[in-house]
Amino acid sequence: MAPKIPELLAPAGSYEKLVTAVHYGADAVYLGGVKYGLRARAGNFDNEGLQKAVRYAHQHHVAVYVTVNIIAHNEDMTGLGEYLSFLQGAGVDAIIVSDPGILAVAAETVPDLPLHLSTQANVTNSRAARFWFNQGVRRLNLARELSLDEIRSIKNAVGGEIEIFVHGALCISYSGRCMLSHYMTGRDANQGNCAHPCRYQYALLEEKRPGEYFPVEEDERGTYIFNAKDLCLLERLPELVAAGADSLKIEGRMKSIFYVGGVVRLYRACLDYLKSLAPEAWEHPGQIEIPPHLLDEIAKTGTRDMTQNFFDKKPGAAEMLYRTSRFEQVYEPVAVIRQIGEGTLVEARNVLQTGDTIEYMLQGAETEEMQVNRMSDERGDTVMRANPGDRVYIGFSCVTGGLEVNGMFRRRRGPSDISS
Repeated sequence: MAPKIPELLAPAGSYEKLVTAVHYGADAVYLGGVKYGLRARAGNFDNEGLQKAVRYAHQHHVAVYVTVNIIAHNEDMTGLGEYLSFLQGAGVDAIIVSDPGILAVAAETVPDLPLHLSTQANVTNSRAARFWFNQGVRRLNLARELSLDEIRSIKNAVGGEIEIFVHGALCISYSGRCMLSHYMTGRDANQGNCAHPCRYQYALLEEKRPGEYFPVEEDERGTYIFNAKDLCLLERLPELVAAGADSLKIEGRMKSIFYVGGVVRLYRACLDYLKSLAPEAWEHPGQIEIPPHLLDEIAKTGTRDMTQNFFDKKPGAAEMLYRTSRFEQVYEPVAVIRQIGEGTLVEARNVLQTGDTIEYMLQGAETEEMQVNRMSDERGDTVMRANPGDRVYIGFSCVTGGLEVNGMFRRRRGPSDISS
């Protein structure tokens, strides 16, 4: 029998990212308010914006989960009950928590609002999972430091929902509980204000030689000694689906809309492909092969190379990126469609010129290449160049697919652009 296809859960660090995630196929999004979440420097949502986000998502049959997952101190409890009541009134589908005190306040003030446990709670075994379910939690986002066998074992031992991170940035600390940012910059990661010092370049300073910096090298691979590669489990989705995962989560509330849309559309395409398989294919899920073009496409969206982390075994030095903070990307964003009518109105995100060859990112994994053969501004005047932020009408030499509002264009960068 074919297993249930899990929910695809996407990051929504701003309203625009939420719209992009919805457009490219997310079943649910997670976002933060102005307080209590672990991405204080994401766009986030004030109360009015959050209500707007919920309305938009629900109109498109997409669920909304709100992060309330800081490690709370006493002062954080002031006003918490009122905020949780607001979230319930706004119609959010669940809140994401990690702190037992916040969970207790939620149980008292909004007992009917579903609770999802954050990866910050570090659930790594069946007994811990059972404990949290007994506290009224409906879903567990398991720690990222688990193998497939451990995930399967926990799912088989409990009756509640299991959520797994499948893509995005990794912390060098256990499930993100890191104090490095606090010590180095005063910005507390566990209060939502991480400065990401694990991505910094480091050098060695000798006490008696002030001002003289020596490179820190590790087998001549460079100086980014804390810099983990990004997680990517796209190739392993059949095994996660067969293991009974209820939700697959993508990290990236601080990433661009092009990252969010680009990753969501590929995981959506992969899940739709798995849904189309005959039941007998699931007798050996480890032998199910993901279409190669999906794997080729996901490689175009990454920032720090990719790793499967703990999925098969404990990661080692090969899962770190020592040479640089991130890879140079072969593709760059160009524009987002804002209106379809007599013309295609786009908002430029990089310089766009008449004659450029660009690719339209369709829903699913396909792209369509086309050439810009004319542009005009919103007054109708012909222009040859659009700068980032400009809104222009574009005419194409040939369009065979259907362009849609919120669809995105990208462009392959030339060698000189990549090296610059």
